[in-house]
Amino acid sequence: MSTITPHYRTVKDLLQSQSFCIDEYQREYKWETDNIEELLSDLRDKFFNCYQPGDELKKVNAYEDYFLGSIIVSKRNGKSYLVDGQQRVTSLTLLLIYLYQQAKAMEMPVVGSLAPLIYSDNFGEPRFNLDIAERLPVIEALFKAQPFNPDGKEESIQTMYARYQDIERIDLVDELKDALPHFIYWLMNKVGLIEIATDNDNYAYSIFETMNDRGKPLSPVDMLKAYLLAPIEAEDKRRNANQVWKKQVLELISWRGEHEAERDANCIKAWFRSQYAESIRDRKAGATDKDWELIGSSFHRWVRDNQARLKVGGEADNLTLITESFPFFSRAYRTVLDASRNYTKGLEAVFYNAHNEFTWQNTILLAPLVTQDDDDTMRRKIGVTATYLDIWLMRRTANYIRVGYSSTSYAMYLLCKDIRGKSLQELIPILSDKLAEDDVTFDGSASKGRSGIDRLGLNQFSRRYIYHLLARVTAYVEVGAGQPDLFDKYVDRASKNPCDIEHIWADDFSQYKDDCVSEQEFQEWRNHAAGLLLLPADVNRSLQDKVFKDKSPHYAKQNLYAASLTASTYQHQPQFEQFRKAQGLPFKPYEKFGKAEQLERRSLVKQLANKIWSPERLKDFLP
Repeated sequence: MSTITPHYRTVKDLLQSQSFCIDEYQREYKWETDNIEELLSDLRDKFFNCYQPGDELKKVNAYEDYFLGSIIVSKRNGKSYLVDGQQRVTSLTLLLIYLYQQAKAMEMPVVGSLAPLIYSDNFGEPRFNLDIAERLPVIEALFKAQPFNPDGKEESIQTMYARYQDIERIDLVDELKDALPHFIYWLMNKVGLIEIATDNDNYAYSIFETMNDRGKPLSPVDMLKAYLLAPIEAEDKRRNANQVWKKQVLELISWRGEHEAERDANCIKAWFRSQYAESIRDRKAGATDKDWELIGSSFHRWVRDNQARLKVGGEADNLTLITESFPFFSRAYRTVLDASRNYTKGLEAVFYNAHNEFTWQNTILLAPLVTQDDDDTMRRKIGVTATYLDIWLMRRTANYIRVGYSSTSYAMYLLCKDIRGKSLQELIPILSDKLAEDDVTFDGSASKGRSGIDRLGLNQFSRRYIYHLLARVTAYVEVGAGQPDLFDKYVDRASKNPCDIEHIWADDFSQYKDDCVSEQEFQEWRNHAAGLLLLPADVNRSLQDKVFKDKSPHYAKQNLYAASLTASTYQHQPQFEQFRKAQGLPFKPYEKFGKAEQLERRSLVKQLANKIWSPERLKDFLP
């Protein structure tokens, strides 16, 4: 007889020495950057609500539990198949691998407890807890800290690799510091799920359908609509308001023909945070959620509790919110989404920030808007605010400052309050003053002991941002020389021949022993941003470990930034020469490229960065 058994499982109970499969017809791993950021932010905040500096490890047992929801498992043929929950289990595994790598590097004893949650010994062979054949290569590469190229692989593999990079970028370890072992033990033993297990597939899928179909609770968007419609007594007004609401929701969830059930809720969260949040949770143990967090978790309840501030609760005010405010902010939100996906004139900075995966952008860009703004004003406000974010972000990434979801949450809350509802004439000076007062620049940050471009090198944190910087520099030089702006092409990883980062120095220490006294020094110089270019993947592969004099003829045939290393560019590109002289940029060709030459190139890169990310760009948005 078939059985259905629900059990509460801690992460340790669920994953230790146990593996999960999925059926071929299951959907791909689909989590996006914001899903990972929200999970890590929630875990971090819950943990810090309990942790006190100086706590002994055994005190973790008294910390509060955190519930991650339920999963449905069908057990057959000696295997456990995930009917529902593969997104969470996969994401948990990626997080555990990251924590394992960090604990291992620090030689923490807890590493021995982490390993069995990721793989188990199967007669001398490691069997990963995600026992999905086509996904094992990426899991194994991440677990063994080996290089892995996801290009051309199936969707789930590419997504898993991208989300692991997100986890590395967020860098919980940097935030946790001495609390890292406490967090790991808390995650393993105090974070849990309900595992609903059965030995009958039909039962498993019946449970899944029941939980996700029959009796499905109203969404926060539905509950907010019901609350707002309730005071509207006139039937025709209520009917019209309902149609307006439904139209906005439909346009959001079906944007660009890509159905996404959470997009309407994400729009409302961004709208309410940008326009109304007046408080944020204190960053200390035992602190309670405030506006910023409550809007993100239960905005329908937050509206009900703050109706006076939102000026809702009566028929007229509710009608205004539904028929005027929601359509305006929904349209502005879709404008941001469109510019995030399509390289749009006047809104290029929105695309830049989206490429850098700055997930707070959708909220911040709504902050200065008011429903009275016409389309031109709305686009100018979005454009100038996105440009500010572009400069702010790139200054920080050039100084190795974290710009992930959690680490920038407080700064973005303050920014929203400072620019909320400002006219364009007020907004531009506010943003300009913020940049002028900013201690972090491409020249470094004196108060934080950072050196900006001078020490910007390729590593785990900086790779994505250096790729972005190289694409921006390349496009800027070419546009300056009268050529088309190809930034969106340079960062298109889905093209048949995407651009890769090219090292001007070959990976051969013996060639540079006159310049560098050690392998470590050699790698630091080789990986500096000024010693890197973007080239098409096939060209990059063909050059391999050639010396500079053999590479330079190939550089001459590529983008202008790469070609600027060669003499022929200065002879046959008159518009480039005009641009170089007009901008006063120290471009020059080289016959060899050692330390002295790279130092000259570093000065060039810094000057280019200060021009590309100049605060003067904000003035371009004045009418």
